[in-house]
Amino acid sequence: MVTLLLDRTRLEVELSPLERAVSFRRDNLHIARESIVKVQLTDDAWTWLRGVGSPGTHVPLVLAAGTWKSANGDDFVLIRRHKPSVVIDLEGAEFQRLVLTTRHGLALAQALRLDATSELAEVTDIAATGAIPVVEPAGKPRRKRKPAIRPA
Repeated sequence: MVTLLLDRTRLEVELSPLERAVSFRRDNLHIARESIVKVQLTDDAWTWLRGVGSPGTHVPLVLAAGTWKSANGDDFVLIRRHKPSVVIDLEGAEFQRLVLTTRHGLALAQALRLDATSELAEVTDIAATGAIPVVEPAGKPRRKRKPAIRPA
């Protein structure tokens, strides 16, 4: 999963060597903080895909990585299976939207509301030091058992 680094001026999406290879990118993504319009959390990032991958890698419901071109603009996508993801809408940047699988989407949304330091730091560290509490997701909810119906 990608590593998200944030400071006062920019968001950096740090890609591993494997992520760079499948997305056909040579370097990390650098997004100016003022170009971030909206951050949304999603459990199913596949519904956010639009257009066609070019260049990129696409294995349906397993992996989507790279640039996705559509009539609305270019999106950068890095989705793995059905894991929690974040959708970042941008304005005036290289991409119109980022769709990234990351378990730190909530921390990113909270860190963007806070004043970050001038040094790059992981979003989980920024969110943990701020006034907004980070809530860890609970485990799977338990089902209530239905009472057995006994014949009279």
